[in-house]
Amino acid sequence: MRRAAAVALGLLLSVPLVVRQRVFSMPATITADGIPPIPMSIYESIAPYGQFRAARLVAWHPLERRMIITTRFGNAFQLHDVQMPGGARRQLTFYPDGVIEPVVAAFTPKGDALVFQKDTAGGKEALQLFRYDFAAGSFSLLTDGKSLNGAPAMSRTGRTAYDSTRRDGKNSDLYVIDPMKPDSNRLLLPAEGTWAALDWSADEGHVLALQTISTSESSLWKVSVPGGEKILLTPKTDRPSRWSSARFAPDGTVYALSNLYGENSRICRYRQERWTPITPENEAVDAFALSPDGRTIAAVIDFGSTMKLQLLDSSGRAKPTPPLPPGQFSDLRWHATGADLGFSLQSSRAFWDVYSINVARQRVDRWTFSEMGGVNPASLPDAEIVKWKSFDGLEISGVLYRPPAKFTGPRPVIINVHGGPDAKEWPRQIGRSNYFRNELGITIIYPNIRGSAGFGRTFETLDDGQQRENAIKDIGALLDWIATQPALDKTRVMITGPSYGGYVSLAAAIDYPNRIRAVAPAFGITDFPGYLSSTEMSRQANRIEEYGNPADPAILAFLTRISPLTNAAKLKAPVFLTAGAKDPRVPISQAETMVKELKANGTPVWYLRIEDAGHLLLTTLATDVSFCAWVMFVQKYLLD
Repeated sequence: MRRAAAVALGLLLSVPLVVRQRVFSMPATITADGIPPIPMSIYESIAPYGQFRAARLVAWHPLERRMIITTRFGNAFQLHDVQMPGGARRQLTFYPDGVIEPVVAAFTPKGDALVFQKDTAGGKEALQLFRYDFAAGSFSLLTDGKSLNGAPAMSRTGRTAYDSTRRDGKNSDLYVIDPMKPDSNRLLLPAEGTWAALDWSADEGHVLALQTISTSESSLWKVSVPGGEKILLTPKTDRPSRWSSARFAPDGTVYALSNLYGENSRICRYRQERWTPITPENEAVDAFALSPDGRTIAAVIDFGSTMKLQLLDSSGRAKPTPPLPPGQFSDLRWHATGADLGFSLQSSRAFWDVYSINVARQRVDRWTFSEMGGVNPASLPDAEIVKWKSFDGLEISGVLYRPPAKFTGPRPVIINVHGGPDAKEWPRQIGRSNYFRNELGITIIYPNIRGSAGFGRTFETLDDGQQRENAIKDIGALLDWIATQPALDKTRVMITGPSYGGYVSLAAAIDYPNRIRAVAPAFGITDFPGYLSSTEMSRQANRIEEYGNPADPAILAFLTRISPLTNAAKLKAPVFLTAGAKDPRVPISQAETMVKELKANGTPVWYLRIEDAGHLLLTTLATDVSFCAWVMFVQKYLLD
């Protein structure tokens, strides 16, 4: 027995020791093609960086000083009731996929119900209107359950105007409904194109409506109720202008945000059939909200890298405003009494939280205190605004986030391009991406290339039509700038971006193959003609205005030529694509066709297909998985 045991022990000692590494079990809703198994060590290391919360203001209760917010306790954002500053967040909705973020909602006049939007198609953006009854704690569907329905605009007596594609799936018509009587739903205005209801006149004889033609052109109309006759309020000019955020004052005056009078968006007032700008030309207004009595305007002024929330009188003159924390302001909402202004605020060191100003007392209250996950943001360098000159001398800017000082020598770089293309990057809390900074020592740059919002109407149009490739040249100029920075490693640069940013990422990797080591487009456009013909019907006209009409042979040839799919053979850098099977904006065929082409060319490609994801709408689990895979991709192709 002893001899047999000794022999067995010898045999065991002669076999190489194999340590089986624990790996993450991929959910059935996610297919990983070409991606190695995810070690649990990576999943566990990134987990704390996802343990953060954010809160956004949705609506004030009309009779009480309490509010509805969205925040996340679990896998998705839900509606919560908060009854005092710093009070407990009482959850109202428990949808597995949550509510859209940020959600638009409106209380009924008595405060007994809330009307809000909810996607019922799991990411396909089939937004419906629901009514939540506070007494019963129950929900009622107000729309047809199939079409795309816009945000509710509530009158003082509770009638709700909204837009819907239910008639033909393409055009957004205007409807009116009493949310307490779902059978009262009536068509107000059959329309062509994209329309939205914004506000009601005090006598409820008119609805203020927005017609969106493109990202750079829109119009305001006054629509009579119940007849549906419409009157154009905004002038037709040779140079398209954009209008938004329009509201009626009690006396019938209309206030709106527009770039009609110059490069920047200004608050404009419509009185006696004439528009007049009431804010200075050198101050770009990002958003505003009119108080219920029409006497005070809350305006968010954009100073490029910073924002300021300022109270104004009805003529645009500054009123006393208490000191506020620095950051990005959004979701401006006045209480029905006019005593309090609520808003959401985020900064480079804090996620979204909800605040309010008591105007008379000049007091600021903080309603929510969202938890931070992963690293203490105060331990990381603050965001920096960096600028560089593009090929044509145009100044481009971006937001740069450095790793902590413990990492020495030139640092690798991730360029992250926003979507839109008319979005804008601000100094903000970047959540999970702090992992790249704090754990891997990577610098991250978020550029605002031409076409981005907030830099004047000319800047926004410099990528339109056949100028699209100039936006890619802005990335080339950024690569030149990186090469001049001693703290950055020009030989280790990766580019990524969502949606339109995915297109820019692929195009830049094709145009600058020797300066970009890897590319990671998410939900990105790969073939413009195919995208324009297959994006959700109600969006097609708007997107054609932005990118060009493929019905024109010259435009079709141009869009085909600049599409990454056409140039896939030139793409040698490793590619990590992420796509959602339910994406209505950039159909998943855009990614799958590109994956097939890249494989045929022998390009290293990782592909993550997420069955229950819409356009950039992922569950918390899917977000964790995609981020883990991204970390592995970065380690292999950028850092190795």
